Amino acid sequence: MKKKTRTLAPKTAKRRKGVVVNRKPAPQRSGSASASLPSAASKAEIRRLRTELAQALAHVERLQASADTDFLLEIPNRRGFERELNRSIAYIKRYHASGALIVLDVDRLKPINDAFGHAAGDQLLKAIVTALTRQIRSSDVIGRLGGDEFALLLWNLTETDAHAKAVELEQAIDRLSLVFRGRTVKAGVSAGVAVLGPHSEAARALEQADVAMYVRKAQRRHES
Repeated sequence: MKKKTRTLAPKTAKRRKGVVVNRKPAPQRSGSASASLPSAASKAEIRRLRTELAQALAHVERLQASADTDFLLEIPNRRGFERELNRSIAYIKRYHASGALIVLDVDRLKPINDAFGHAAGDQLLKAIVTALTRQIRSSDVIGRLGGDEFALLLWNLTETDAHAKAVELEQAIDRLSLVFRGRTVKAGVSAGVAVLGPHSEAARALEQADVAMYVRKAQRRHES
C-alpha cells in the first residue's frame, strides 16, 4: 500500500478557508519625526518675517504719532489734542474726576509776522510753548489748535483754581520777550476756561473755552 504524502504550504503563506494569503512585511515610514520640524533655512525665514513685521508696525506708529503732532512745536496738534481730550473726559466720567480746559490765543502774532517775518513768529511760538510748559504739571497736556491758538488740559482743578491758573498763564506770557535780529519781540495771550466734569463733551467744552477766550481778548484789548 502506497503511503500518502502531505503537501505543506510555504512558510510565507497562510491558508484561510482555501485561500492562500501571503504575509508581507509592514511598510516602513517614509520619514522620521524630525522631518516635520522646520529646517534651519525655514527658521531663518521666520525670523526675517518677524523682524520685517516689527519694523512695519513701528513705522505705522511713527506715522500715527506724526499725524497727531505739530511739526514745528513738537506738541499735539488739534487732532492729537482732541483725542487726548476725549480720553480724559471718558476717564472723568468713569471715575468722577475733575479737570479744566484752557484755550489761549496769542495776541499780536500777525503784526509780529508782518513786521519781523514768519521766522520771528515761529521763534515766539516756541518760546510761548516753553513758558506754558513750565507753568503746568507733567500729567497736563498742551496742544496747538491752530496757527496762534493753544489749548491746555489740566487735571484736578476747581473752577476757581482754573481761572486763577488762566491768569497766571497770561502773566507768564506777558513777561516773555525775545530778541530777533537786534529787536525785541513781545506778545501776550488771552485765556478762556471751561470746567470739565462727568457731563462734559469734548466739542462743547472746546466751544465754551473758545467763547470765554474771545470775551477775555476783548477785555484785554480794552485794558491796554
